[in-house]
Amino acid sequence: MEKRNIALFTPAFDVEACLDEIRVCLEKGWTGIGFKTLDIEREFGAYIDQPYCHFVNSNTSGIHLIFTLLKMTRNWADGDEVISSATTFVSANHSILHAGLTPVFADIDQTLCTPVAQIERQITPRTRAVLFVPIGGNAAELEQIQALCKARGLVLVLDAAHAAGSRLHGVSLSSYADYSIYSFQAVKNLPTGDSGLITLATAEENELVRHLSWCGINKDTYARSQDGYKWLYSVDEVGYKYNGNSIMASIALVQLKLLDAGNARRRALAALYQSQLAGLAQVQYIAHANEAESSRHLIQLIVQDRNGLIEYLEQQGIGSGVHYRSNSKYPMYAHNRTPVSDTLDEQIISLPCHLKLSDDDVAYVCSHIRQFYQR
Repeated sequence: MEKRNIALFTPAFDVEACLDEIRVCLEKGWTGIGFKTLDIEREFGAYIDQPYCHFVNSNTSGIHLIFTLLKMTRNWADGDEVISSATTFVSANHSILHAGLTPVFADIDQTLCTPVAQIERQITPRTRAVLFVPIGGNAAELEQIQALCKARGLVLVLDAAHAAGSRLHGVSLSSYADYSIYSFQAVKNLPTGDSGLITLATAEENELVRHLSWCGINKDTYARSQDGYKWLYSVDEVGYKYNGNSIMASIALVQLKLLDAGNARRRALAALYQSQLAGLAQVQYIAHANEAESSRHLIQLIVQDRNGLIEYLEQQGIGSGVHYRSNSKYPMYAHNRTPVSDTLDEQIISLPCHLKLSDDDVAYVCSHIRQFYQR
């Protein structure tokens, strides 16, 4: 079998349509906060059925903004607790710390998501919120977690970095949470260069978070330019430079039109992997609770001799990854022990999953996984 070169992630762009959208910005001479960022807020908000959306420069910034907003408006104290996961990209837990709050890890199960029972075990008098991470787009026990949070008076925040287009019972996962933070980073299902979007619960929060993301300034440059440029503004909060820009928004507007079809293709790829790896004793395929509606950002396995498999696949020209190392293994979170997460991070592997992957490529990958275990 001829050796191939198969990447773990390769984003697919409608290049000409993206360039046409960007050209409008360049010709207009407006590339920052402005008409395109407002367009993507409106269009993605309609897509996920959320009335208040704000386009930001990354998912990481968005998580920090949401927890900063909640701490300000709900009078949370320094050190109050947010139940999170160790199996996530570390920036999510860093963002909780940056907001002056304490991440407390609930352990995961074989879905790689936190089940409701583990979350309930971690609730203390200082718990204020739950940050749920639908790894790969997997809703897992989101419904039960929503019910728990309502019963216990906790805020449910969705780290939707992998969940653009994921649905549960026909509606966006955002419908189950109080706040959501999406990622439109370069290899996500809705790729740009780097950007994200957050959902808010009220018009008042939407206004405040726009100030926070623009250095605390009470009126952004685009708003001040609409009726003759107004230079005078007030700075009412100690804010951040987290705003999105019209170049990234232009790309996002194009990519949004391709999202559902792209996610359908990802689900088809996942089904191929599952069927072609069936019966292989050393491999456990991670199915999604909402398989028919999952964004399928990741295709993951729990395997024996994971590091050996990664090295072998690399020799065959096949990229793979680990999503994610248990954050408990980093020094700043070492006190937050999570036995299942800590064990599975030595066993999980992510396989190639992107729109430039052919059915034959999947067969090539699966054939070499079988060869590795049958040597």
